[in-house]
Amino acid sequence: MSTSMLYHMMGIRGYRYVSTKYENGGATVTIAQERKTCRCPHCDSANVILKGGVWRQFRGIPIGRKPVWIRFRVPRVECRDCGTLRQAALGFAEPRVTYIRAFERYVLDLADCMTIQDVAEHLDVSWDVVKEIVKANLKRNFAKPRLKDLRQIAIDEISIGAGHRYLTIVLDLVSGAVVHVGRGKGGDSLTDFWKRLRSSGAKIEAVGMDMSPAFIAAVTTNLPQAKIVFDRFHVMKLLNDKLSDLRRALYRDIKNNLGREVLKGARWLLLKRPANLDPKHNEKKRLEDALRLNAPLATAYYLKEELYEFWELEDYEEAETFLLQWIESAEATKIRQLVTFAQTLRTYHSGLLNYYDYPISSGPLEDTNNKIKTMKRQAYGYRDQEFFQLKIYALHKARYALVG
Repeated sequence: MSTSMLYHMMGIRGYRYVSTKYENGGATVTIAQERKTCRCPHCDSANVILKGGVWRQFRGIPIGRKPVWIRFRVPRVECRDCGTLRQAALGFAEPRVTYIRAFERYVLDLADCMTIQDVAEHLDVSWDVVKEIVKANLKRNFAKPRLKDLRQIAIDEISIGAGHRYLTIVLDLVSGAVVHVGRGKGGDSLTDFWKRLRSSGAKIEAVGMDMSPAFIAAVTTNLPQAKIVFDRFHVMKLLNDKLSDLRRALYRDIKNNLGREVLKGARWLLLKRPANLDPKHNEKKRLEDALRLNAPLATAYYLKEELYEFWELEDYEEAETFLLQWIESAEATKIRQLVTFAQTLRTYHSGLLNYYDYPISSGPLEDTNNKIKTMKRQAYGYRDQEFFQLKIYALHKARYALVG
């Protein structure tokens, strides 16, 4: 291997090729540094005295499946200008590592499309070496997301394991990047985010979120000028939960087995949109039978379908009229589950109507949460919490799909 090949293949510049030794199925390339290029690692002065050195080996880019090692006697220099006595700085590797920069870049390229374990096995290095390289790169590029340009964000929590372990995620709805990962759930998990946000000078206009009292209090306190927009998905999920509660209550009150069987079979049909009912399994008729036998359930179901229209109206005024009328209709049914839900909407109606000023959704954040879960399954979990959070910050730059 010539000096020219060292330059073009390994990115090693300013060093001279000495020899190559082939052993143990690989190649060890010895290089040397010219005396005139030695400099003080402290002040970068060329006025130095050589004081011996120490031999070190660095992992280089493999040739095919054959490993390549770079062998180099790192000179020890004494600076006449500043008096420092230290090993000379390396031009091709970072301090305290056993691989050259070109090998690091190669590992990062492979890690974009392979798991850490796959990369480690392919290169015949330890899992920890690959993880160290990937983590260091994530720290350099994603440890402190830029907040200055934030305008619209979404906030949600995600369960990351047994034992009620949660993370609170804040997403930039414009760029799709995660800008905060907080441990736990509720207002306390956002404390660090508010501190960084204030120092960044960002002007948040709108926040997409669910109707969590803890998140509402945190956003109202720290972003008094921002408009809270309650997400359609979470609103309808809450109503679907009420519908399921009503179905269970009715099921308990029914005495005959036939009525119970009809209602039991309608459990998931009640949550589906009419357009999604499967004709092959006669789902439309089964749902109609359940609704015909249970007037309260039919009332709640049709009110649920009607509420979907709220997000399809022309303007704020029309939406306000529709929402107030829907709330009154739900309260007039005297169905406990519907009345409770209607009172919740009346309390938080401004957050629903803000959709017509800022038509945002936390749907992109739900997609991000699914990517996080996929990433966890792909890695069979993460023992290093910091590494896991860094991977989340980089999600918008990566593609995650389960293999097999």
